[in-house]
Amino acid sequence: MSSLLITDSKYSFLRDLGLDSNNEGVFNGEWRASGKTVESINPATNEVIANVRVGTTDDYERAIVAARQAYEQWRKVPPPQRGEIVRQIGDRLRKNLDNLGKLVSLEMGKILPEGIGEVQEYVDICDFAVGLSRMLNGKVIPSERPGHVLLEQWNPLGVVGVISAFNFPCAVYGWNNALALVCGNSLLWKPAPSTPLVSIAVTRLIEGVLRENNIPPALCSLICGEGDVGQNLAKDTRSSTFW
Repeated sequence: MSSLLITDSKYSFLRDLGLDSNNEGVFNGEWRASGKTVESINPATNEVIANVRVGTTDDYERAIVAARQAYEQWRKVPPPQRGEIVRQIGDRLRKNLDNLGKLVSLEMGKILPEGIGEVQEYVDICDFAVGLSRMLNGKVIPSERPGHVLLEQWNPLGVVGVISAFNFPCAVYGWNNALALVCGNSLLWKPAPSTPLVSIAVTRLIEGVLRENNIPPALCSLICGEGDVGQNLAKDTRSSTFW
């Protein structure tokens, strides 16, 4: 059996991102998966980067319940405070921009400038979302009743499910993640089966920010898996799913 790329010093940036030779592909506040172990492959060389244990439908159930519980707390946080958390997530991404870009390039196969550019898109949408967190305005509407007005207030959706494709393993989640968070939602991410390491690395960075701010880390939950897991997320009425 050939050695994993992650054990080669040339790819030390993988460990800097919190990855290991064997990784858990489910995060619901804890890193724990009960499915089979799969290999993450460098598509340019067919070399194995690292191993990932994926999730099952039972893991999915635990993850969406945990995301819902985190949402119940997060929805009560004032939008500008939510924006501060997203700002910190954006800063964490900036600090790891090159390493994440290298991982996107290695695992997905796009050239390095595009890999880095994809992570930069996530950073940019975080900046946008921070401003949005202070602009979630509602209308004030005249009422037919004397001395009364109608107030429009935006409310969170709940759990936002994100199913991302292999060719944009970071940016698609980023677009949804930053906006969903400032609007008071939690997230459950189901990445493409061929790019699990990108999703694990991104989730680990977000986890660090959430824990540092005493926010339930299941707010940004993750489940790597096959089509059965994606079908569950797409059909589950407990979430609003985008892909």
